[in-house]
Amino acid sequence: MGGWEWIQLVVLVLVLAATVGLSLTVRRSRAAGAERQAERELWRSEEKARLEQELAGLRAAALEQEQQGRTAAEDLMRQVEAARDELRKAADEQEERQRRATRELDAQRAEIRELRAAGDRRDQRLAAREERLDAEAHQHDERALSLDERQRELEAREGALADQEGANRAELERVAALTAADAKAELVGKIEHDAKREGMIIARRIEDEARRDAETRAQRLIVDTIQRVASEQTAESVVSTVELPSDEMKGRIIGREGRNIRAFEQITGVNVMIDDTPGSVLLSCFDPVRRETARLTLTELVTDGRIHPARIEEIFDRSRGRINERCIRAAEDALTEVGISDLHPELVPVLGALRYRTSYGQNVLKHLVECAHLAGVMAAELRLDVATCKRAAFLHDIGKALTHEVEGTHAIIGANLARKYGEHPDVVHAIEAHHNEVEPKTVEAILTQACDAISGGRPGARRESLESYVHRLERLEEIAGAHPGVEKVFAMQAGREVRVMVSPEHVDDIEAQILARDIVKQIEEELTYPGHIRVTVVRESRATEMAR
Repeated sequence: MGGWEWIQLVVLVLVLAATVGLSLTVRRSRAAGAERQAERELWRSEEKARLEQELAGLRAAALEQEQQGRTAAEDLMRQVEAARDELRKAADEQEERQRRATRELDAQRAEIRELRAAGDRRDQRLAAREERLDAEAHQHDERALSLDERQRELEAREGALADQEGANRAELERVAALTAADAKAELVGKIEHDAKREGMIIARRIEDEARRDAETRAQRLIVDTIQRVASEQTAESVVSTVELPSDEMKGRIIGREGRNIRAFEQITGVNVMIDDTPGSVLLSCFDPVRRETARLTLTELVTDGRIHPARIEEIFDRSRGRINERCIRAAEDALTEVGISDLHPELVPVLGALRYRTSYGQNVLKHLVECAHLAGVMAAELRLDVATCKRAAFLHDIGKALTHEVEGTHAIIGANLARKYGEHPDVVHAIEAHHNEVEPKTVEAILTQACDAISGGRPGARRESLESYVHRLERLEEIAGAHPGVEKVFAMQAGREVRVMVSPEHVDDIEAQILARDIVKQIEEELTYPGHIRVTVVRESRATEMAR
């Protein structure tokens, strides 16, 4: 192969290489164009999607704004409608007020017309009245002139009467030989004296009438009091209770056909009361010694269980002996305590019987012992005979042991008993005078009264609590102090006396008596108290001068 051919081959190879390269370039350029086209398509699609998304958002916003606009438009329309309704209502109300004002204006106009008519009528009446007043004023002027003339006549007559009165008075003073002031003072004094005298006469007449009616009234009061407190007092004074082991014992006490109870009452002198009260029977008797004897007898019979007439009599004799022993022992103890050793033997059982006697709840025997001690102390202080004073105070209530057997007061019964058994006359007198039934004449009698009052009136001695005792004394002072003219009030002697100090400038002697009577009457009406209360009104005048 020549050179030519090689050239052609090289040229051919070069051409082929150029062609291959060109085709490769063309392919690459095409591939690059395709990539750029694909990128542009992708950008377009993304841009389109973004634009569509923004468009959708704009549309949603537009719809929301449109919805809000519609809502606002509807609210606005409703507000407009409401404002329109309110305006319509306001217009209606305004129209109604205008119509009402028109009616009121019409009514006021009608009223004004009536007032004007009434004013016209009143003017007419005023005019008529003015005419009458003018006529009356004219008459009054004429009458005043007449009265002035009469006044002058009366003054002239009064002057004449005054001259005549002076002449008469001078003539009377000349005839009576007294001045008018002296005659007036004498007349006032006579009237005052007559009034006081008449008052005293009336007071004495009332007092006499009260004394005449006192007994009847006192009996009525006592009967009323007995009716009110008889049951309690009787139950405590005349009844004793005997406890029974069972109600079956009541049948044994009664016995066959009442044989045992009749025998018991005949032997003891005590009533047996059997009722429905379970476990007890009552013994009733006014004699405390006999009742206590019966109580011991029945108690022993119930304990023994053998109840028949012979056994009752046997037990009663034994119980009576025991009671007598107790009375004598109690009397001996009391005599030993007060230091009396020479008392008559017959008085010892009588004195011992007071062991079962009480007065207002206070044991009488203990009361006598207390009085004897008080009398001894006071007699020693007064330098009196201590033995006589103690003996009188110790025996002053011995008559209380026999008040159910002997008629009379216990003071008189005790004095007769003491006199019978040879007591000293001073002792006998102190016994019979300790309640003022006999006028006390000795110091021993006064001292016995004082001891009796102290022992019986002290708080707690008798059936009266300390609180009620203090209240009664306070009430006594309040009653007396409430009267006018009273300066001081003292409740003394355990409330048995009230001393009232009055001002002598405000209370005279007659008023003092009236005041005492009024206080007594008020105390009797408002208070309850044992015994009696003495009211003493003290009117004391003092004249004091200083010597220099």
